[in-house]
Amino acid sequence: MRYLNQLLASVALLLVALSAQAATGVFPKSTFDNLDYGLYWFGYGDSWQKAVPGQSNAYYNTSKPTILYVHGWQNGATARQSRETFNRKDAGGPDLDLANSWLNAGYNVGILYWNQFADEGEVKDAEAKIWTASGPKAMRWRNSAGNYSNGPSKSAADLLFDSYKANLAGYTGSNIRIAGHSLGNQMAIVLTKKISDAVNAGTVSSKLLPKRVALLDPFYSNWGKSYLGNKWVGEVCRTYVSELKTKGVIFEAYRTSAATSTVFVGDANTGLLKMTAFTELKPWYFQSWQQAEKHNAAVWHYLWSHSFNAPAISGSSLLGASAKTSDSRIKDLMNGTQKLVHDLGAYSKEPSDDTFKLQNR
Repeated sequence: MRYLNQLLASVALLLVALSAQAATGVFPKSTFDNLDYGLYWFGYGDSWQKAVPGQSNAYYNTSKPTILYVHGWQNGATARQSRETFNRKDAGGPDLDLANSWLNAGYNVGILYWNQFADEGEVKDAEAKIWTASGPKAMRWRNSAGNYSNGPSKSAADLLFDSYKANLAGYTGSNIRIAGHSLGNQMAIVLTKKISDAVNAGTVSSKLLPKRVALLDPFYSNWGKSYLGNKWVGEVCRTYVSELKTKGVIFEAYRTSAATSTVFVGDANTGLLKMTAFTELKPWYFQSWQQAEKHNAAVWHYLWSHSFNAPAISGSSLLGASAKTSDSRIKDLMNGTQKLVHDLGAYSKEPSDDTFKLQNR
């Protein structure tokens, strides 16, 4: 049984690694030959421009609402010269530019990249870099030839925080949303905590504090970590989320697969999910063994759901959770005692026909 469990764990982790697929050739080879990370702004058709402090950007306006996506584990992605973007067809999603609806609604749309740090064969080695610069593999990064080089002396979360605060320093809008997938949900939480601490310290504007954070099929590894004083990453994330909620940050979470929450692979962290507006999506258009595709569905389903009206709840006049659902309604769901479970539309990829039912958490 022990060896079977180990085999199941290895298979499930492989599925998580395979889920980090994206279109190849969107970025030049130099992006993968040399260390490159931080904030990129996107326009229509997966066009992009890297954010550089003090320089104008064709895809960024200081007063617009903003959505930022954070990817997760990227095992092998650098050798493929691959980065996640807003077309998710290679990950089982629609052949669409999922930024369109957001751009049409007047949003700045961006991605916070840490892909070369996240390119590790062991997910826990990539995970550690979110929290510390002195974990098992320190802050080494991978190039397109598959070779590792020594990295900076700051954690990946600190590096993304530096990029965030430098490039949004003049932000005057009132609504920033961060969406983190898989391992990237930890990055989203830690980054938001760093922003909140900086707001409290008076070193950044309160306008930079995200109003809403979406956790997309989140992953937390098992067991205590020495770099966290032997606490579990999920435990620390719960502490952060609890504190951030008192600062007005709204949390929503969507689970689409078993790849990150089986007892053999990761910490289901049900305590944290109960602190959020939590939805269980059922991507039954994939087969039971297609866990990588199901894991990826959380990203494109959430982004795509912004194109449609907020979903209905069966037998109720209230609305369910989606990217289009208002902040106030997500807050009500977050502070309630029930979760949402996919009811109708589970066999259709398009979110427009989704309805949900309420169940006790």
